Amino acid sequence: MFTFHDVIHPHAPRPGVHVVLGTPLDLPADEGHEVVFLAAGCFWGVEKVFWETEGVVATATGYMGGTTPHPTYEQVCTGTTGHAETVRVVYDTGVTDAARIISTFFEIHDPTQGDRQGNDVGSQYRSAIWTTTPEQLGTALATRDAYAEEIAARGFGPITTEVGPAELAGPFWQAEDHHQGYLWKHPNGYQCHARTGIACPVLPPRTPA
Repeated sequence: MFTFHDVIHPHAPRPGVHVVLGTPLDLPADEGHEVVFLAAGCFWGVEKVFWETEGVVATATGYMGGTTPHPTYEQVCTGTTGHAETVRVVYDTGVTDAARIISTFFEIHDPTQGDRQGNDVGSQYRSAIWTTTPEQLGTALATRDAYAEEIAARGFGPITTEVGPAELAGPFWQAEDHHQGYLWKHPNGYQCHARTGIACPVLPPRTPA
């Protein structure tokens, strides 16, 4: 099984634990845990959804899918680094699974909008799933296809979500301290809610064909 070693921005503060979950932001995917990387628009609201999701034991905001090393938030927001605002999600496989995590991911944003979510415009807001196991990858691809059929029947366009192995997306660069647990620190802070309003199926575990 592929093991992904996160790369942390070397010049940014590295807080010890999540302000809500109390677990290390860089909690490893040891026995009983899996990691998946999810980009669904502004990472503040995405992270909050997942720290509140049953079975999730650690979350961290960061940048992934780009080419510029050691990106800062300001650099990523220019759209020139190639990174997407991403949330690293660690979940307990004894409580939940990739199918339920990925179904939640599709329901919390509109995956047809391309390089935007609502009023947030730019490649840093694109939709992506970067996986760390073959089962995650197969489940993500199958769920994307199934959800595409569901929303197409309601008049939505094609899903633009990028799906692929994490090692092909490049390092996950942990975001600066003030972006970690942002909506706990700022309860009335900005959240993007560009959603389809359509339920996403939870599929049986899959592996790539």
